[in-house]
Amino acid sequence: MFFYQPIQLKNGQKCILRNAEASDAVRHHAYFVQTHKETDFLLTYPDECTLDIISLERQLKETKCSGTDVEICAFVDGKLVGSAGNSLIRNCDKMRHRVEFGISILKGYWGLGIGDALTKSCIECAKNAGFLQLELEVVSENENAIRLYKKHGFVEYGRNPRGFLSRDGHWQELVLMRLELDVSAK
Repeated sequence: MFFYQPIQLKNGQKCILRNAEASDAVRHHAYFVQTHKETDFLLTYPDECTLDIISLERQLKETKCSGTDVEICAFVDGKLVGSAGNSLIRNCDKMRHRVEFGISILKGYWGLGIGDALTKSCIECAKNAGFLQLELEVVSENENAIRLYKKHGFVEYGRNPRGFLSRDGHWQELVLMRLELDVSAK
């Protein structure tokens, strides 16, 4: 699925949203490690990046060629500062209508509108791919993300109080949210 869109950030900087390319693998790996160091709201720790550069190149290439999945990166002055994507939850008849959404942004770029633009772009891609429901899980303490998702029409449908077990032994509650794409939404 092809995606390209230039946007202007709240601080006036230009940002390019485009598909992740195989050639982005090295910087995508470094970006993954950095974003996962900057917040405890993401699924994994920085040392849990399991893909080597060759495998990441292959995955990014396959995602770009996919009719269902998408990985959109945000670049400011050529620097990868944000990434979001959709992935088919399961390829079977009863679940083929559902796609999972995930997003991360470098902390220095929070609050500039990148999350809003990436979310909107992934919603558009999910609709264009024919999905009927976009889903996500978010740490309940991540109030800014929850506000963003609600702005785009996501609704909470449940909570998992033992969603993440941190290495230090504390639980992080996950809020389960979904957006019905086959009804009028923002």
